[in-house]
Amino acid sequence: MIRELYDIEREVPGPFPGTEEVQKLRHRLRQERSRPLTGKIYDWLFAQQGLPRSEFGKLVHYILERWEGLKVFLDDPLVPLDNNAAERALRGPVLGRKNHYGSRSQRGTLVAAILYSLCETAKLHGLDPRTYLIVATKAAIKTRGAITMPEDVLQRAIS
Repeated sequence: MIRELYDIEREVPGPFPGTEEVQKLRHRLRQERSRPLTGKIYDWLFAQQGLPRSEFGKLVHYILERWEGLKVFLDDPLVPLDNNAAERALRGPVLGRKNHYGSRSQRGTLVAAILYSLCETAKLHGLDPRTYLIVATKAAIKTRGAITMPEDVLQRAIS
């Protein structure tokens, strides 16, 4: 049944979140098809008679406790079906953090954290991180480090 939810989402064209028209289509599909399907999933979970302390019983209990939060996507077309994009965005810094366990200075670790943050910000805005860093560095040099609005740097990196 969960795969069916993803199948419904795949019927929406283009990248997420899409234009206003695409968001309206996503919302309509979620109301017409995903909502009844989530009701079936809930009924199935509620009917399960797994032992409360078994792994399966714990899993069902965990899901039912969080049910309201799990169905938020039904009412807001800007909420994705899952958080895979957020998980992917965190992967780079987590791997980097593991690589920096051997850093010899706190300053080096701080610099790495700042660079990861800047690169991930660039990616979230659909920009090439290398270009973004070059533009940001040139802007900082030009203004002697007095950049206070990241939007300025984003606009320069886009153009």
